[in-house]
Amino acid sequence: MSTTASLASALADGTVVLDGGMSNQLAAAGHDLSDELWSARLLAEDPEAVTAAHLGYFEAGADVAITASYQATFEGFARRGIGRERASELLALSVECARTAASRARGPRRPLWVAASVGPYGAMLADGSEYRGRYGLTVAELERFHRPRAEVLASAAPDVLALETVPDTDEAEALLRAVRGLGVPVWLSYSAAGGRTRAGQPLEDAFALTARADEVIAVGVNCCTPEDADHAVAVASRVTGKPVVVYPNSGEQWDARARAWTGESTFAPSRVTGWRESGARLIGGCCRVGPETITSIADALRVS
Repeated sequence: MSTTASLASALADGTVVLDGGMSNQLAAAGHDLSDELWSARLLAEDPEAVTAAHLGYFEAGADVAITASYQATFEGFARRGIGRERASELLALSVECARTAASRARGPRRPLWVAASVGPYGAMLADGSEYRGRYGLTVAELERFHRPRAEVLASAAPDVLALETVPDTDEAEALLRAVRGLGVPVWLSYSAAGGRTRAGQPLEDAFALTARADEVIAVGVNCCTPEDADHAVAVASRVTGKPVVVYPNSGEQWDARARAWTGESTFAPSRVTGWRESGARLIGGCCRVGPETITSIADALRVS
C-alpha cells in the first residue's frame, strides 16, 4: 500500500509514526553489519533483506519507512569498487525497496510513505565523526558532497528526504543548500546532547536555520537519548513553528572498544504523548528501537 497523499498534509492533520532502527532489524535477521557500508552493503548483496526489514516496521504500525541509504554514498561505494552508475542504481534501489515493502504490507489500510535517508558526511567516513561534526570542510565543500546523492535520491521519487543525524550547523546549512530546487520536501534532524548539537552549538540556533526554508516540512532530532529528545522537541517547536520530528535511540550506550551496547533502554512509549503535546508530529525510533516499540508508539498515539 502506498499513497499519493502529501506527508506535509498529514502532519497538519495529526501525528505520523516513523519506523525504528534499520540496523537492529537486519542484525536480528542474522546479517553482519560490521562493514564500512553498514546496511547499505545489503542494497548490493541482498536487497530483499532490506525490503523485509521495512515490511516488519510497516506491519508493526509505522507509517513511514526510512531507506537504507544513510551510509550509501558515491565515495563509500567507490572504495568497494562500485562505480558511479551502479552506485546511482543502488541509491534508487533503496527507495524501491521501501516502496515494495509498502505494497506488501498487510493490515488496516492507511497511507504509507517513504523517506529517503541522506546521512551526514561523517557516516561515509565510518569513524564515528558524524557524532562530532566539524570535519574541516567548508559549507560549500559539504554542499558539493551532498548534492549529487540528493539529486539521485530525489529522482527516485520518495515522499520526503530525511536529512538526518546532522551533527552541526555547518552541515545543516550545506544540506539545505544541496536540496534546494529538487522538488521534494525534506525534514532536518540533528543528533543532539545536553541541549546542543553534537558539535556544541545551541539547539535554538541550529533549529533557526530551518525557519524560513520552505522545503523543510519538519525539524527535530534523532539518534540521541530519549532524555535529550524531551528538551529538543519543545525547543524545535518554539523556534521554528514547524512540525517536529523525533526518533531517538533506545537510551543504551555504544561501547566502541567492546563493540557492544551497555546500559538499559529508557525509551518508554509513554514519552511519546509528551512529545506530541510539545509539537512532535513525526515520532519513531532510531538505533536499538525495534518493531515492538514501534507498535507501542502507534498504540499510545491512537488511544491518547
